[in-house]
Amino acid sequence: MSYSQIALVALIHAIVMDGFVTQTFLLRRKGFWASYAIVLPFQLLTNWWLTSREIVTYNAHVIVGTRIASAPIEDLIFGFALILSVLSLWIYQGRR
Repeated sequence: MSYSQIALVALIHAIVMDGFVTQTFLLRRKGFWASYAIVLPFQLLTNWWLTSREIVTYNAHVIVGTRIASAPIEDLIFGFALILSVLSLWIYQGRR
C-alpha cells in the first residue's frame, strides 16, 4: 500500500469516526476549523524542516508528487486525519 493510499484511508476513517462513531461532527464546527488553522502552519513548518534537510525522505514511487512546503501533500492529508481523529476521540471521551 502506498503512502497516498494510506493517507486517503486515514482521512476516510477520520471522517467516518467523526460523523458516525463518535458523532462529534467536528467538520461542521467553526471552532474545529479555527484550531486547524492554528495547527496547519506549524505542521507545514515542521514538514518543511524535516524534508528540506532530508531527515525524512519519501520514495517518489509511493507519493503523488505534489509538495507543499517541501513535504508531500499526503503529509497534510494524514496530519489532518490525525488531528480530526484525536479531537473527535477527546470530545467523545470527555462526554463519557
